[in-house]
Amino acid sequence: MSEVKHAPVWQSGRLMAGMCTLVAVMLSLNAQASTLGAINHTHWAINRFSVDGRSGIDIIGPYQGGGGGCCYVAPERWIPGMTVRVDWETGAGSSGGFPGFADRDKYYAWLDNIDAQKRQHTQVVPVPDYTGQKVCGLTVHFLPCDEVQVTTSCYAYGSPEYPIKTPLHLPEPQSCPK
Repeated sequence: MSEVKHAPVWQSGRLMAGMCTLVAVMLSLNAQASTLGAINHTHWAINRFSVDGRSGIDIIGPYQGGGGGCCYVAPERWIPGMTVRVDWETGAGSSGGFPGFADRDKYYAWLDNIDAQKRQHTQVVPVPDYTGQKVCGLTVHFLPCDEVQVTTSCYAYGSPEYPIKTPLHLPEPQSCPK
């Protein structure tokens, strides 16, 4: 009969101490993790987006909300000058003109036209002061002229308490400031 060997007591104690240290560090950070959401105020589709490298998951159609990626981790305390980097891709907001698959040449020409409309964007945006407020993830607002705003608000978009009052359907300007 073979003998079962157990780790020496001092090794299991080291493991327990290491785990306790890890838990203590995580608790001391007191960060709040929640989802990434978005509201699209433009006629373009948001094909993909991320905040500080974390994916927002969903494709968001024109004048819609979406997202649901995990996770935006907000520090317990807001820090003056705090920013996030938002990366996103815009593209055609509809599949209008889809010729079907029967005529491959027409299909590939249509697909090339859709792909030609895709644009990559990056913007570093300030995170508004959330001192004294509960943080419920991060919601990114995509605005015309490739502008972006963010909020950590727990209120739903459109509610009186929601901090961003921008209407969902914004008219597209004739030209954008450079």
